Amino acid sequence: MTCSACLIFNPSAGKGDPVADLTTIREILEPQLNLDIRPTHKVSPYELACEAIARDAQMILVSGGDGTVSGASEAVINTEIPLGIIPRGTVNAFAKALGISTEIKEACQTILTGVPRKVDIALCNDKPMIVLSAIGFEAETIKQTDKKAKKLFGMFAFIGTGIKLLRHLDSFKVYVETEDQTINLSTSALTIANSAAPTSILAHGPAGVIVDDGLLDVTIVAPVNHQNALFAGYHLLRSGFTGTATNRDDIHHLRARNVRVRTEPPKKVALDGDINGHTPIEIKCIPGGLTVLVPSSG
Repeated sequence: MTCSACLIFNPSAGKGDPVADLTTIREILEPQLNLDIRPTHKVSPYELACEAIARDAQMILVSGGDGTVSGASEAVINTEIPLGIIPRGTVNAFAKALGISTEIKEACQTILTGVPRKVDIALCNDKPMIVLSAIGFEAETIKQTDKKAKKLFGMFAFIGTGIKLLRHLDSFKVYVETEDQTINLSTSALTIANSAAPTSILAHGPAGVIVDDGLLDVTIVAPVNHQNALFAGYHLLRSGFTGTATNRDDIHHLRARNVRVRTEPPKKVALDGDINGHTPIEIKCIPGGLTVLVPSSG
């Protein structure tokens, strides 16, 4: 019996041609799966996933960026329904963290031949968080990056905006509360990560962000000037690629199951790559809450 799968397809994601991308996906998956294709034109990924589950879909597939995957994931938390990912976004941090290829053909093969893996998901003010929430520098970078530039240049658009913002580095008071401790200090950037690719630079204060440890990884960056901010960024980038924790006085990191954050003044929050409200926030980890299809060798 052919497996029934709902494909939630975001035609606006990334820089590619959505018609050509969907054609490639159908050529690979339709011979093996009973594929029900649902574009995200007027209905949210969450609603599409809920409707598919109500129709007894055995698998939820998502083709888009981190935001699309995050939205759809809410419907399958603690359900055991496999989530397949075909990354077509600008960053695709969640897929990269799980070793899923950003090449469409390889990602489709992972759906057909991969293995289910239980990974953590979190709720940020009751909204799903598969990658991270960022406050401060990264959130401002996302907010100020032009959508057209993002479409044309991808990650380079974010880098260009970030370089401009470094000239006028903003600092603010942050209060972080976990089940074990309370921290308050001045910072320029704070990140709470459930997962993170090496390119999620500001999330890599701890020694490797682990996607199935039942914990959130908190990184607080508090450089005193522009030069220190550059050095801190370099150390965090190195940490992301080597898995070695940073050792700088202006980078603080910790792990916790639950995290509350408030700031003075209130700051914008970037949730899984999109601006989504302001502080304060409360983030709760759901250990093993998602079942994701990953490469069998991963």
